[in-house]
Amino acid sequence: MTRRHFLTTSATLAVTQSQAATPRLKIGQIGTAHAHASGKMMSIRGLPELWEVVGIVAPDGTQSVTYQGLPLLSEAELLAISDVKAVAVETRIEDSCATAERCLAAGKHIHLDKPGSLDHAEFKAMRLDAEKRGLTVQMGYMLRYNPAFELLFKAVREGWLGEITEIDAAMGKLAEAGTRKQIGTLPGGGFFELAGHVADAVVTLLGKPKEVHAFSTPTTGDGVQDNQTAVLEYAKATAVIRCNHADPFGGPRRRFSVTGTKGTFEILPLESGRVNLSLSQALGIYKKGTQSITLDVPKDRYVGEFMDLAKIVRGVKKLAWDAAHDIAVHETLLRGAGVWH
Repeated sequence: MTRRHFLTTSATLAVTQSQAATPRLKIGQIGTAHAHASGKMMSIRGLPELWEVVGIVAPDGTQSVTYQGLPLLSEAELLAISDVKAVAVETRIEDSCATAERCLAAGKHIHLDKPGSLDHAEFKAMRLDAEKRGLTVQMGYMLRYNPAFELLFKAVREGWLGEITEIDAAMGKLAEAGTRKQIGTLPGGGFFELAGHVADAVVTLLGKPKEVHAFSTPTTGDGVQDNQTAVLEYAKATAVIRCNHADPFGGPRRRFSVTGTKGTFEILPLESGRVNLSLSQALGIYKKGTQSITLDVPKDRYVGEFMDLAKIVRGVKKLAWDAAHDIAVHETLLRGAGVWH
C-alpha cells in the first residue's frame, strides 16, 4: 500500500466510523406540490448517513418515483413523532407559511421552500416565532450553497471588490403552459415565484434596500406577469434584477454580476460554477486584470442545503441567515414584484 493510498483509506475509514457513531437525524416532508419538492426529497434520500426519512404528507397526491417506499402519513402523525427533528415544507405557496407555523409549534426545525408566503405579515410573524422558540427556518434559496456564490460572499466580505456600486442579476426561463397558469394566479407573477433566489443573494451582500422600484411589461395579453424588472436602491449602489418567463434562452443567460470600486465578480451561467473575476490589483492567487475561474459544482443543486441543516440541527453551527435577513428578503421580493408599495 502506498503512503497516499494508506492516507486516503484511513481518512475514508475515519469518516465512515464517525458517521456510524452519529445517529441519523429523522426528517419528514409535508407537501409534494412545490416545484422543488421531489428534488429536495431526492437530495435528502441521497444523504442516508445524515438523514432518515420517516415519511411524507402528500395531500395533493404524488406519482413521483422519488417517494417510492416511504410511508404516507397525515400531518398530525408526522408532527407527533417526537424524535423527528426537521420537516421539509414543500406545499403550494399559499399553504406554506401556515404549515411551517404548525411545524414550529410541534418543536421541529424547518426547511421552507421559496418564497415562503403570499403575505408579508404572516411570513414575518412565523420567522420571529421560530427565532423566539430557538428553532431554525432554512429558506430554500439554493444559491446560498453554490460554490461560486460562496466565493462571491467571501470576496465581498473580505473587500476584494472594494465598495459595491452595482449588481446586475437575471433569472429567466421559457415558461410552459402549466407554469404560466401557476404564475398567473400569483400576486406578483413570475418575479415573486422565481426571483427570490437572486434577491436573497443581493440582500446577503448589501442588506435591505432603501427603495425598490418595480416594472412589469407582459409579453402577451393573457394577464400573466411574465417579464418583470426590479431596481433596488442603496446609499451608494443599485441592484437590477430581471425575471423574464418568456426567454427561450433564459437558462444559459441567468447571471449574477457584482461591480465594486476595485473589481468585478461575474457568475455566468448562474449555477455553472464559472466566474469571471476582474481585479484592479493582484490579490493572493488572483492576478491583476481579468481571469476566468471554474469551480466544481455538485450535480445535486440542493445537497448543500441538507448537509448544512444537519449541522445546524445537531448544534454544530448556526444558520448564516437569520430572521431579520429572511424578513428583508421577503419584503424586497414583494416590492420587486409590484405587490407592496
